[in-house]
Amino acid sequence: MVRFTVLASGSRGNSTVLTGGRTRILVDAGLSCRETFRRMKLAGEDPDTLDAIIVTHEHQDHVNGLAVTARKLGIPVYFTEPTHRAWMRWLSPRRQMTYAQWREACLLQAAERRADPLPEAAESDTEDLTEDIASQPAASAAASVSAPPSDTELASSPRQAHTWLPAVEYFQPGQPFSIGDIGVDPFTIPHDAADPVGFVFSAEGIRLGFATDLGYIPPNVKEQLRGLHLLLLESNHDLEMLRDGPYPWSVKQRVLSRVGHLSNDTASQFLAQDYDGQAAYIILGHLSENNNHPELARVAAARALDGRPSLLANRLLLAEQHQPLSAIRF
Repeated sequence: MVRFTVLASGSRGNSTVLTGGRTRILVDAGLSCRETFRRMKLAGEDPDTLDAIIVTHEHQDHVNGLAVTARKLGIPVYFTEPTHRAWMRWLSPRRQMTYAQWREACLLQAAERRADPLPEAAESDTEDLTEDIASQPAASAAASVSAPPSDTELASSPRQAHTWLPAVEYFQPGQPFSIGDIGVDPFTIPHDAADPVGFVFSAEGIRLGFATDLGYIPPNVKEQLRGLHLLLLESNHDLEMLRDGPYPWSVKQRVLSRVGHLSNDTASQFLAQDYDGQAAYIILGHLSENNNHPELARVAAARALDGRPSLLANRLLLAEQHQPLSAIRF
């Protein structure tokens, strides 16, 4: 059986469970570990049966619960190498300070060392992390005035480090691979992240396309999103709502850019002109709560599908931010 369950989709967190054969993976971990488990149980999914997590990109709404979830379950995480590095840097941010502040801090540290030297063994005595530490990575930066560890040091750091994961597996866009019974074909998407990807997953003859967080749909993505049984496609914002909405102009420019997010109009244009009509299910995802309305997204997509009689058999669904979508089974 192949099963596809969207736990959450939107700017506050993204996560989807995919089951194929005997393998079950989590696509992105944008919810907290506790909320991920709660929604999985609500959707009839057992968190303890997850075999891996795979990440599209390093933005917080896709990785917020990643470290805690992976550690709690003891499962590997699949990244591209640039995405993994960017995620590690996000969890170990540099502390910015003036020269005067740096010099004062160094003098203070030297005075403390002279007053109370630490035994050698203390360097390796670190406390266990809690769930809250992973969800608030910036807290670690305030405790140190020295430069953060390099990527190599982070990768080899002890289990207590914020970035420690049970196992890390790298993949590259354009190079298909497998996670257990699930085939994975990652492809590059245009978004303002280190190395963002979409996916086509395959299991038991079923192909499922996953394309959110992209500013436009280039030819390589159009080609990947053919011959699918299910398509999860971004329909992030309504153009008028975004232009008249509360976001600063700089943020609006980012969303509207070619490395931002798909509008309802762009998604519906793809469905009307470039989509091959093969998918039994089309799921609209990553809808903005501030700059979109579910009915606006639905109407735009429905008009595109209705304009092509061959697409009338497609079932149109909307993924939600605050509750899981009912599991789709093949």
